[in-house]
Amino acid sequence: MLDNINKILEEEKAVLVGVIQKEQKEQEAQEYLDELSFLAETAGAVAVKRFVQKLPHPDSKTFVGKGKLEEIKKYVQEKNIDLLIFDDELTGAQISNIEKETNAKTIDRSDLILDIFARRAKTAQAKAQVELAQYQYILPRLRGMWKHLERLGGGIGTRGPGETEIETDRRIVRDKISLLRKKLAEIDKQAFTQRKERGEFIRVSLVGYTNVGKSTLMNLLSKSDVLAENKLFATLDTTTRKIVYESTPFLLSDTVGFIRKLPHHLIESFKSTLDEVKEADILLHVVDISHPGYEEQIGVVNKILQELDSFDKPIITIFNKMDLYEKQTFDEWLEQGTKDEILRDLKERWSRETNNNAIFISAVERTNIDVLRKTILDKVRELYRIRYPYKTDFFY
Repeated sequence: MLDNINKILEEEKAVLVGVIQKEQKEQEAQEYLDELSFLAETAGAVAVKRFVQKLPHPDSKTFVGKGKLEEIKKYVQEKNIDLLIFDDELTGAQISNIEKETNAKTIDRSDLILDIFARRAKTAQAKAQVELAQYQYILPRLRGMWKHLERLGGGIGTRGPGETEIETDRRIVRDKISLLRKKLAEIDKQAFTQRKERGEFIRVSLVGYTNVGKSTLMNLLSKSDVLAENKLFATLDTTTRKIVYESTPFLLSDTVGFIRKLPHHLIESFKSTLDEVKEADILLHVVDISHPGYEEQIGVVNKILQELDSFDKPIITIFNKMDLYEKQTFDEWLEQGTKDEILRDLKERWSRETNNNAIFISAVERTNIDVLRKTILDKVRELYRIRYPYKTDFFY
């Protein structure tokens, strides 16, 4: 495993950099940087400054314009900044050029997410998936970012006779990718066998944007002890528990959270983990309704579910953190009647948009959990009736 990557962001001061392109609004760009700041915090860095520039398209050499890069350089030198984090993917050449100009370590959003995944990976499968994604990220950037590889444990290996440094590095990285794919194929076979051995149980999977409360809800519904904390990607490995509600058994799984601009190679590497979503009979889409961008987060999750050919499954949309939503939305002097009307309009809207498959809860406050359990039970029993019409012990 690439052990040293876990150390690159320890207690580092970071500057965040974003570009507002074409028709993108500045507010949207700031929201992306808010999330980038949370990512940095999760990885162990402190975001102390933001730089945003409007450009028709990113500069091919330095991503931002020459004047903006000079401004960033000045700030970095004055404040002794350790790290620059760009909100979009950089090429190897861009990373190299920016680092030469500013003398500050430079990474992009994908690299940051990979670092967090490396920290969070616990099982052999998750570690192999992250390592594969890391090497896939590095391969197209080798020409411009030799120094980048120092973060991944120092020297890459011995040099082959007659090969240039870059050719040798590419060969070694490709070999490593091939070995990791074979390793994951073996793990996938074992996981597939385990899923088959679960037999005829209906499968229910929790999905949603990262940090919406899926693991907290998993603990509540299954009375299990899954890590739940206020950090992005607290859960990487899929956790599955057998649940029995009113003598009706089913399997409940918690899966890795989704995020905007999730690196494609990371999705590819985690396909085996996401098989739990693809093979689920029912999806519980958990939404943090207290988040100002929750509607966009719903769109991100729906798009990924479409990519996984899972959007046509029965979906129950669970709007979590209603307690926080009410605190943020309602002033103390607002009349109760007005509050009730706002909540009624909200619930009616999402009931329409989800075909009456929306539930509003607070996992922390345990509000409406009994209604959620009853809804899940009804859906599970309905599927059992369709799948096993003569096997009545599943749904009574």
